[in-house]
Amino acid sequence: QVQLVESGGGLVQAGGSLRLSCAASGRTFSSHVMGWFRQAPGKEREFVAVISWSGESTYYADSVKGRFTISRDNAKNTVYLQMNSLKPEDTAVYYCAAARGRVLSASAPVYDYWGQGTQVTVSS
Repeated sequence: QVQLVESGGGLVQAGGSLRLSCAASGRTFSSHVMGWFRQAPGKEREFVAVISWSGESTYYADSVKGRFTISRDNAKNTVYLQMNSLKPEDTAVYYCAAARGRVLSASAPVYDYWGQGTQVTVSS
C-alpha cells in the first residue's frame, strides 16, 4: 500500500514556473515507479512524466519535454515536477501516481496508486 499526497499547485501567469511535490509513504516505496498525469476539463487524462525509483531514468510527454523536469528525493520519499515556461494549455488537475515494479510507463492503468490531485491554472 502506497499513499500519495500532492501539493504545490496554484495560479501562475504564462511563462512562469511551479514546482509540484508528491509525498509518498507506505510499504515497498522504493520499488515503485513514480509518474505525473494531468486532466483538463473536457479532456482525457494525459501522461506527463515518469521517473524510475531505482535509478535516474525519466520519460516525458512530447507536450512538456524541455519545459518540465521530474525528479525524486528518496530520503524524503518525495517526487517533484518542476514546471517551467508554463502555457495556458498546461492548465489541469495534476495527479501523482505510483506503479509497482521498475518499468517506466505512460499508461495510466499501469499505476496502482493515485494522489488526490492538485490544480494548476496558467493565465494568459
